[in-house]
Amino acid sequence: MKELKIVTKIVISSYSELNEKEKSLIDLAKNATKNAYAPYSKFSVGAAVLLDNGEMVTGNNQENIAYPSGLCAERVALYYANATFPNAKVEAIAVAAYFKGDFVEKISPCGACRQVLQETEDRYKSPIRILLYGKKEIYIVESANDLMPLSFSF
Repeated sequence: MKELKIVTKIVISSYSELNEKEKSLIDLAKNATKNAYAPYSKFSVGAAVLLDNGEMVTGNNQENIAYPSGLCAERVALYYANATFPNAKVEAIAVAAYFKGDFVEKISPCGACRQVLQETEDRYKSPIRILLYGKKEIYIVESANDLMPLSFSF
């Protein structure tokens, strides 16, 4: 019998410690929460994606009464980026969530979003820097593989 030990490195940062591109990405993700369609959960999530061509695109969660027909902010942003700029690699994604009148302290992508992030990395053979916004701290993960080391693949 063998043992597999999986270690995930997460850097914890303050907003002021981020570079200007990262701050812009966080700001866009926070702003994207304003346009979320979340009438059922009231949990508004925004995501912003930085592409290697310099473009930044956003997405937000879109709920539907016929659950689970909605989509998470991360997938909306990633799919929009891919549909609009199919040859551009995703360099980074920032995610923020707003609930009950304030931004939440911690946010993390769901399993489906983690799988899409992983496949996007695989597709472009390039890691995606993930910035998870919290009011006091920002968690930074260097690759989707760190969030989902045993992803589904062929």
